[in-house]
Amino acid sequence: MTHDHDLVLRPTAAQTEAALDPPPGRNGGDLVVETLTGLGATTVFGLPGQHALGMFDALRRSDLAYIGLRVENNAGFAADAYGRITGEAAPLLLSTGPGALTSLAALQEAAAASAPVLAISSQIPSAGLGGGRHGYLHELPDQQASFRGVVKSVHTVRTQSQIPSAIAEAWESALTAPHGPVWVEIPQDVLLAETSLPVVTAADAAPHDLPPRPELTAVAAHLLSTAARPAIIAGGGVVRSDASGKLRQLAERLNAPVVTTFGGKGAFPWNHPLSLQSWLEDRHTTDFLEDADVLLVVGSGLGELSSNYYTFKPRGRVIQIEADLGKLESNHPALGVHADARLALSALLETVPVREDAEAADRVRTVLDLVRERIDAQELTLEQRVLAAVREALPDRSASFWDMTILAYWAWSAFDARRPNTMHSAQGAGGLGYAFPAAIGGAVADPTHPVLAISGDGGALYSIAELATARQHNLDVTWLIVDDGGYGILREYMTDAFGQATATELSRPDYVALAESFGVPGVRTTPDTLADDLAKSLATPGPSVVVLPALLRMFAPTHLG
Repeated sequence: MTHDHDLVLRPTAAQTEAALDPPPGRNGGDLVVETLTGLGATTVFGLPGQHALGMFDALRRSDLAYIGLRVENNAGFAADAYGRITGEAAPLLLSTGPGALTSLAALQEAAAASAPVLAISSQIPSAGLGGGRHGYLHELPDQQASFRGVVKSVHTVRTQSQIPSAIAEAWESALTAPHGPVWVEIPQDVLLAETSLPVVTAADAAPHDLPPRPELTAVAAHLLSTAARPAIIAGGGVVRSDASGKLRQLAERLNAPVVTTFGGKGAFPWNHPLSLQSWLEDRHTTDFLEDADVLLVVGSGLGELSSNYYTFKPRGRVIQIEADLGKLESNHPALGVHADARLALSALLETVPVREDAEAADRVRTVLDLVRERIDAQELTLEQRVLAAVREALPDRSASFWDMTILAYWAWSAFDARRPNTMHSAQGAGGLGYAFPAAIGGAVADPTHPVLAISGDGGALYSIAELATARQHNLDVTWLIVDDGGYGILREYMTDAFGQATATELSRPDYVALAESFGVPGVRTTPDTLADDLAKSLATPGPSVVVLPALLRMFAPTHLG
C-alpha cells in the first residue's frame, strides 16, 4: 500500500540537467529572489543597504517588481497594506541594524492587524556573529532579539543551503492563521558569495488550516440556537479570513444583531437591519451587548477599543472564536474556540437552525437612534460634514487608509466602509505615519482602483518623503491632509486631562507647495468643496494631495462616567 507521504516527485531530465549545470554569476541573493518567485511572490518592498546589496543586485535578474520607499518604516507600512489587500505574504527587504530597526513600528502594526509581511533582513558577516563587539558597521549583539517580541516568528540563515527552506518556512508562518509578520535574517557574506546551488524552481509552503474542534462548535451551536437575545461582535479576523459572507448568513439565520470592531470595518453590511454598525465607543451599544444572553465574538480579542476602554462587562455567556491563541479568553471568560473565523462560521452554519425574532431589528434601530441623539446633541456638524464628504467622494471599491488622526477616530465609529477589506487604519498598534505609505502599498496591490490616504498634519510629516515614491511609480493615491496645526487628538486629550495642552502645536510647511515640489498636484480645499475636490483628485490618474485646513473635535467619550 502506498501512502501520500511515500510519494516523491521525481525530476524530469531537463530539470536534472538544469540542476547539474546552474547558470553562472548567481549569489546568495539570487537564492532569495528565486525562492520568493517560487512561492508565488510578484512584488517586493524595501530599501537597500550595504549588507543587503546581494539581494538587491539579484532583483535585476528576476521578474519581481520592486517598490522602493524612502524610509524603512514606510516600506513596512506599504508591505502591511499589500498583505491586507491581497492576502499574500508581502516580501520586505531590509538592511542590517538601523535599517532593520527602523521597520519595527510597522511590523508591530502588521502583528496587531494580522497582516502577512515577510521581512528579510541582512546581517553583519558571519565572522562577526556570536555577540562579540567586533566593530562591524550596523553591528548589534543580537539583532533577532529586537524582533522576537514583535513578529510572529524568527528564522535564521547561516548558509546558502538554508535560504530556500528558511524563507519557505517563514512564508508558511506568515500565512497560517492568524496571519502576521515574520522575520528572516541572512549574513552579508552569505548573500554575496557566488553559489553553485541549483536554481530554486518551486517551493512548497502551504499554510496550515486552523479548523475548530467539533465538540466546541456543537456547544456553541446549541447556545446560539437556544439564546433569547443573541448578539455578535465581528472583528478583524472576519475580514482577514474572508468570512464576511459566512457571518451574514449566520446572523440572518439567528436574527442576531451584529456590531463590527474598528478593525472589522466592512465585515457586515452597514445598513443591514441587524447592523449595529461600529459604535463600540458608545455606552448605548455597550449596554446592548452586555444585555445579550449569548454573545458570539468572532475574530476579536475584545481589547481596549473593542470593549469601550474595558468598560464592557458581559452578563451573558460569551463564545469567542479566535485564531490568535494569545487573545483567546484574554479579557473575558468564554467558550474559547481556537480556529480560523471562516472555518468556525462554516461549522456553525452546518448545525445552527433558523431562529425567529421579529423584534431584533427594532432593538437595533432603537440603539442607533439613541446613538444618533447623543451625537446630534454635541453640535459636531463640521466633523460629520467632512466625513460625509469623504464617503461621497470615495468610490465603493476603492480602499482607504487612515492615520491616527481625529477624522480617523470618527471614521472608526461612523464611516460606512461599504465593502469588506477596503478600510484600513493603524488602530492595531496606534503609531503615526501609517496612512500614505500604506496607501502606496494598497495602490500597488490593486492598481485598478484609486486609493485614498487620510492624515493629520502631524502624521503627514512622517511620510512626506513617500511623495517621491508615489510620483516615481505614478501611483493612483490621493492624500487628504487635515491641517489643524498640531497633534489634534493629543491636544484634546491633554486639554481634557490637564486643562491645557503641551508639546502639541506644530510649525508645518505649505503642503500644497511641498507636494508640487515633488511634481504631485495639490489643492487647498474647504468643507464645502471637499467632496468635489476629492472626487476630482481620485478620478485623475497619478498621485495628488488635497489639504483641508480645519479644526475638528471628537465626540464626547462614554467610558469615563
